[in-house]
Amino acid sequence: MSVTDETLKANQAYASSFELADLPMPPGRKLAVVVCMDARVTVEDLLGLKTGDAHIIRNAGGIVTDDALRSLVISTRLLGTREIMIINHTDCGMLTFKDEELVERMESETGTAVASPCAFHSFGNLEENVRRQVNKVKHHPWIDSALSVRGFVFDVKSGALKEIS
Repeated sequence: MSVTDETLKANQAYASSFELADLPMPPGRKLAVVVCMDARVTVEDLLGLKTGDAHIIRNAGGIVTDDALRSLVISTRLLGTREIMIINHTDCGMLTFKDEELVERMESETGTAVASPCAFHSFGNLEENVRRQVNKVKHHPWIDSALSVRGFVFDVKSGALKEIS
């Protein structure tokens, strides 16, 4: 049985006792979180959130990409979000390569150049990356400047969050 088949079986059990059908569309805590896709980062647990509390936007590196900005604009302008957290983490894979090297590797391995993704958004300094992502959000003209936008690093060894100023 594949992992996907196992998850489908688990979904049948989940759906048989599903009790969240009445949750409203807007996030109950008026919070959006941009965070890395790393499987070690269980966002709801580390922030004490429940289903329906926040919009969780995940991608490699917790990067405020065009797609993350699209989601944040919708979250803040249409669904009432008032606070945004950007969370990166220690031991992140995005620290282990440079975009140019990965593009060269992919082209070499596949024999094909592609137009997308045009960037992988690797970075060399974790705290500087958090600051960069926070600034992207704070200075976007469609994100209300009165919103709280704060950045953090999650330590995958201790479970602690450290705020980055």
